[in-house]
Amino acid sequence: MGARLWQMLIKEFIQVFRDKRTRFVLIVPPMVQMVIFGYAATYEIRHVPMAVLDLDNSQESRDLISRFQASPYFQIQARLSDRRQIAEVINRGDVVLALHIHPGFAKQLRQSQPASVGLAETIAQNALAQQQKGLGASVQVIVDGTNSNTALIALGYVNQIANGFAEDYQREAVQRLAPLLAAQVPRIELERRPWYNPDLHSRWFFIPGIIGSLTLIMVVVLTAFAIVREREIGTLEQIMVTPIRPVEFILGKTLPFFLIGLADVALVAVVGTLWFQIPFRGSIAVLLLGTVLFLLSMLGVGLFISTISATQQQAMVSAFFFNMPAITFSGFGYPISSMPEALQRLTYLDPLRYFLIVLRSVYLKGVGLEVLWPQLLAMAAIGVTLLTISVFRFHKSLD
Repeated sequence: MGARLWQMLIKEFIQVFRDKRTRFVLIVPPMVQMVIFGYAATYEIRHVPMAVLDLDNSQESRDLISRFQASPYFQIQARLSDRRQIAEVINRGDVVLALHIHPGFAKQLRQSQPASVGLAETIAQNALAQQQKGLGASVQVIVDGTNSNTALIALGYVNQIANGFAEDYQREAVQRLAPLLAAQVPRIELERRPWYNPDLHSRWFFIPGIIGSLTLIMVVVLTAFAIVREREIGTLEQIMVTPIRPVEFILGKTLPFFLIGLADVALVAVVGTLWFQIPFRGSIAVLLLGTVLFLLSMLGVGLFISTISATQQQAMVSAFFFNMPAITFSGFGYPISSMPEALQRLTYLDPLRYFLIVLRSVYLKGVGLEVLWPQLLAMAAIGVTLLTISVFRFHKSLD
């Protein structure tokens, strides 16, 4: 058995690497896709085009606008003079949002300040009363909601800039009116301390997900196509009349793509880590174990697709039918917790879900087997089940 299996492996590797196009597909596209997806897949938005309608034209309104102008998240494309122009620039797609500052903006801000300097307690009570009355200045933000994701993120940045402006304005007013107020009035300050990703780079979240997704697509497609190609060109029957047994044929067909999958994972992981400076804090051994278990599951899927496909076109459609839901249900780009409950239960059958947890935990948290054993055990169970079903079905199709 060993000699026949070895000859089968040699034959597969020769068939794969003697074709220049196949060598190109195995090496260059994963690297290019890693770089492209690494830049494209991000929750961060930059240079959002916006319009400004300043009907107050005061020092305070210009200060607020200058904060948007200095922010890397926004780019002022138009300065309007009439409210009717807002609908025109948004409908044309020139801007995503418009900032409308009403007349009297500065006057409302000044009216919300304490009127006189007295005891700190008195000023604090006045400030509380003003807050309860809703004194302050309002600014209207009109946003194009056709792209809800961009709109929500942009509104979050708008809130940050507006809150920063309000805090600075209030601090300056308090310092002018009562220098001791800041030391005597109780304040609650929120101190952010994000763990594992201090600057909250969304790319640190996406790069490990891209590694898992590219591995899934590559291994499933290669495994399914390789066996279907033998059947389509008629060499499958020729191989089966040789002394080679079905189990040797299955191992000879799947083991090369298992090794190619390991090499592709190492390739895209190195490119993603070095190119995008993603920290790697965990153990390579844990990552290797998780990759092996994930590849076993993907080999089972590819082998199963080969049993239900008679042509390469059918294999391509079947692989697409599996790959897209698998990536969607994995939590790669959409939180699993926001999905309907029925779909959340369905995600437990997706090996990519567990592999992404392993990748992100090993990369960013540096945890080991003591934390990740449930995910590794789940991938092992899914992999053994898929391989068993696929091998028996493939063996039956050969018979």
